[in-house]
Amino acid sequence: MSNGKDTFELAANAAKSLPTRPDDQTMLTLYALYKQGSAGDVTGQKPGFFDFIGSAKFEAWGKLKGTSEEVARNQYVELVRKLGGKF
Repeated sequence: MSNGKDTFELAANAAKSLPTRPDDQTMLTLYALYKQGSAGDVTGQKPGFFDFIGSAKFEAWGKLKGTSEEVARNQYVELVRKLGGKF
């Protein structure tokens, strides 16, 4: 694992124990950046209309389409740091 990926994984673990829970929009941003940084562009079908949370996550991830995994990982690490993540 490269140094950037190591830091990304440390940030992912730190995000699970942030001092305060971020607002919903920030949580979606964290989710989308994590997925883009770990899996690349969005895949699969959008969840059904009544799966509000799944749809919101899918759409947030989809907005990052074309963002490189490295850029997404760096943005994720910076956001976790900004939110007080310790790693």
